[in-house]
Amino acid sequence: MDPRVRALGQWLVLGSVVGVVCGAASALFLFLLDEATHWRLQHASVVFLLPVAGLAIGALYGRWGASIRGGNNLVLDTVHEGDARLPLRMAPMVLVGTVLTHLFGGSAGREGTAVQMGASLADAVAGRLKVSPTTRRELLAAGIAGGFGAVFGTPIAGCVFGLEVLCVGRMTYEALVPALVAAVVGDLVTRALGIHHSVYALPEALALTPAVIGKWLVFGAAVALVAVVFVEGVHRLKKRLEKVVPSLALRMALGGAGVVGLWQLVGTSDYLGLGVPMIQRAFVDPALPPEAFALKLLFTVVTLGAGFLGGEVTPLFFVGAALGNVLGRLLGLPLELAAGVGMAALFGAAANTPLALSIMAVELLGASVLPHVVIVTVAAYVLTGQRGIYPAQRIGQLKHGGPLLDRLVPLRDVGGSQAPSAKPPRPPS
Repeated sequence: MDPRVRALGQWLVLGSVVGVVCGAASALFLFLLDEATHWRLQHASVVFLLPVAGLAIGALYGRWGASIRGGNNLVLDTVHEGDARLPLRMAPMVLVGTVLTHLFGGSAGREGTAVQMGASLADAVAGRLKVSPTTRRELLAAGIAGGFGAVFGTPIAGCVFGLEVLCVGRMTYEALVPALVAAVVGDLVTRALGIHHSVYALPEALALTPAVIGKWLVFGAAVALVAVVFVEGVHRLKKRLEKVVPSLALRMALGGAGVVGLWQLVGTSDYLGLGVPMIQRAFVDPALPPEAFALKLLFTVVTLGAGFLGGEVTPLFFVGAALGNVLGRLLGLPLELAAGVGMAALFGAAANTPLALSIMAVELLGASVLPHVVIVTVAAYVLTGQRGIYPAQRIGQLKHGGPLLDRLVPLRDVGGSQAPSAKPPRPPS
């Protein structure tokens, strides 16, 4: 048999298996998340119990979750280093922890849970089938892609995200086929199980002109600034709390109390949970409160910085869409387009995945958004410097250029706009 046909057949089978488990897990997660959100909206006083929920989740992770506390960063480290397997209990524990976070009003997202479930289930598949270390790493990337694509209903973006998130500015194609298969199959399975994804107002086409491009560059600089504030806010709060309060359970209880205090201070539940209604409102409401993006950012920094489970995507969608709403009004850009571009660009910059999020914008909002979202996302990606929401991402060269580093370095070892000393390439012998 032709080796190309054999390889394609292998990846179709393995990618499909990973896609099925990712899609089923995402469907269960989204169903439980929807039920938890509806119940909280009907029983708003339950938010007062968020500190108690934090105490319980923290105790649960303190007792059984020490090996999986790294979350998405553990997944990325495993892909790159691959020494130890991801514990299978990561999937149920992160699912339960995230649902409880949302049930009691924590401001968190979904992608972190989907990625961790997808990767841990993919690693279980790899272990059961006793595949080679190389194939295992490729299946881990497929698990990331399958989880991300299934939970948002954006399979092509999920495929690219699974490849792009591993190393800043350097995407390889070894896992392209299994990632694509897992993302497409995962999305099909999730939809077949009755899950419906959020729908946003579709922007009309806007011609690119020098004036419009200039506005998008200003827009991109603002997105980069907000991305830096978010990334640094979460990381610094987490480090500070870990130093002052060694107990995870107590840190989460304090964070829960902080969210409750903010909730009472602002007098609305708009900034709790995912906040999807406010994202959709940002596309159509010219009277959206201009401070909405900053408030959601604050709620989310406190929630995630304290250690609550979930992800960053949907809160950053909220922050980005609300920021886009404000910038659209200030710069004279169409509201739907500005909100959509801001929604995708903020996470693309914060996660160092500009291509994946540009594609996601097309899958969610249509092809007319493409040139605009690419300009903003790439500009914001460069301006954020050597930082991101995933400290375990590897980087081999500064975003603004310069010599290659002598090895791939985790972002956590790179400070802001600086990098470890780079060795110039050897001259040819």
